[in-house]
Amino acid sequence: MESSPWSNCHGDMRRTRTRSGGGGSGSGHVVFPLQCSHQDQSHSRRVSGSGIVEANGRPVCQLCSARWRELPSLRSTNPSPPSPVPSSQPFFRPMEPRVFDDDDPVERTPRPLRDDHHRGASADGGAVALTTHCECSALARDASADDFAVLVHARAPGMMAGAGGGAAAAAARAPLDLVTVLDVSGSMVGTKLELLKQAMGFVIDNLGPRDRLCVVSFSSGANRLMRLARMSDAGKSLARRAVQSLAAGGGTNIGEALRRAAKVIDERMHRNAVASVVLLSDGQDTYTVPRRGGYGGRDANYDALVPPSFAFTGAGGRPAAPVHTFGFGTDHDAAAMHTIAEATGGTFSFIEDEAAIQDAFAQCIGGLLSVTVQELRLDIACVHPGVRIRAVKSGSYGSHIDADGRSASVDVGELYADEERRFLLFLHVPRARPADDDDTHLIRVSCAYRDTATGRSKNVTGEEDAKVRRPWDPDPVTLERSAEVERERVRVEATDGIAAARAAAERGAHAEAVEILRQRQRSVRRSAAARAGDSTCVALSRELREMRARVASRRRYELSGRAYVLAGLSSHAQQRAASRQMMSGGAAEEATRSGESAGERSVALATAGLTTSYMTPAMLDMLGRSRRSRELLQQRQQQTKERRRTF
Repeated sequence: MESSPWSNCHGDMRRTRTRSGGGGSGSGHVVFPLQCSHQDQSHSRRVSGSGIVEANGRPVCQLCSARWRELPSLRSTNPSPPSPVPSSQPFFRPMEPRVFDDDDPVERTPRPLRDDHHRGASADGGAVALTTHCECSALARDASADDFAVLVHARAPGMMAGAGGGAAAAAARAPLDLVTVLDVSGSMVGTKLELLKQAMGFVIDNLGPRDRLCVVSFSSGANRLMRLARMSDAGKSLARRAVQSLAAGGGTNIGEALRRAAKVIDERMHRNAVASVVLLSDGQDTYTVPRRGGYGGRDANYDALVPPSFAFTGAGGRPAAPVHTFGFGTDHDAAAMHTIAEATGGTFSFIEDEAAIQDAFAQCIGGLLSVTVQELRLDIACVHPGVRIRAVKSGSYGSHIDADGRSASVDVGELYADEERRFLLFLHVPRARPADDDDTHLIRVSCAYRDTATGRSKNVTGEEDAKVRRPWDPDPVTLERSAEVERERVRVEATDGIAAARAAAERGAHAEAVEILRQRQRSVRRSAAARAGDSTCVALSRELREMRARVASRRRYELSGRAYVLAGLSSHAQQRAASRQMMSGGAAEEATRSGESAGERSVALATAGLTTSYMTPAMLDMLGRSRRSRELLQQRQQQTKERRRTF
């Protein structure tokens, strides 16, 4: 007996009711979303007739012998006018496999046989650049210092020279595995959901053919809407149908959604060099973290939301993928979203303006698509035998000082193209001995990391040791503080002030929180860097002023202050851009106008209150693309409205 062509199509079946597109009777049809994602009209024709048989008391299809959980209803419907035919086939979600090992294969990057070592930055900008700045250039020979500040500055290489844009740029960078985890609870119904779909469409459009995307949606439960698929033309079509199938309804189960995302990352058969998770939610998890009352949910165990593979191990191990979280609107749980990001090495962004969701995604994706450095570790060694490292200000990055104070390290991890990190070290510098040279060599900085585009391990040593001159009678000019060191000191102190203000606001001491921020803002304005017109200090002063307004009362703090402050702490702790109060109108477009340098645009964005000031050229470029695409969409919508008015 000849086997049926559908004999291998067994799987979970769902039934939907469709209408005949034209010329038909309008009768009900059965749609078969099978395990192989195969749909055939012959199933509908056969079942519409007498194709139902019984097997062990269960209804099965006579063509493919797949069992049904319930008998489909075939009630006739009244004839209806023809409906427009969709431009693409409907999206049918197959039954999830037990193990998520059905991801598309990746292109392998040939591994080099040797590692590279660089002294300073390479000529083509292909290595991490290391520099140091001392707080002043001289220290009297008979003087010592217990807190002499030295700034260590690391800058990631840019994208491959000549890569340009489009396919060439995609080929020059490391491919990305991206899992988007999208809240489709009942509160997302309407405009929010449509804006989310629009934003996801932009993300899909800007992924390259070597990138892979998986879409997870969640409400009361979580569903993997599509496997981790390469963004070829076929993959993008699949992703668009998955996104368009989103429908809002139900509760908010963030914990289950992240567990599903972790399952995708952990069980994939193939791995791209870069992996990341993007989580968006506008609500509060009531499944994994029950609400226990209290001001701001201080007693909630938000760590329970983080799957084990996404958390730092504390032994040098890094998470399987950072989770970049986006709190949407004023009802989301900012404390939960910040905890998730902090625990996984991601950033927390606050999207207050619904219209800015695409821009917020664009800024994040611009960074993820430009990762040039992974597993970066900075090593600092004292050179002069009397120098000791007292402290390292490293924000959220893990740092270690050896017991004798002679060496230290900072675990930085990933860097985007052209991204920078600055770390303040405080040293004990002894009096110069009679036999000492005119210069005291303080520290030597080196780093080790992996180049994401080639997979090659690299080691870089700074071009010069950090050193200070030791005259008997220093010239007053040599005692002036370095602008670089002063700027970073002001930023670190302001960040500490933001954390203290947040703690005060959480316990209801809003007047105290305002006063802390006022004092920090005054210190920033009085700094030499700010008086010299330093753009970072100007932006920081405006940020502190905005925070003061948002922590002034319990109502303001709960409405938007907590989210705004936590997004700021996330950004400053990682020295990475995180969206806050992104505007959708004039100032935003003006800040990203063409013809400006990346630095000028970054300053414009920061001082306009759009984002924090850690934007990279790739992030700025993607943000500009997003705004241009939204403008084009608005123009098309306006043209459509005008055409309708004429009829």
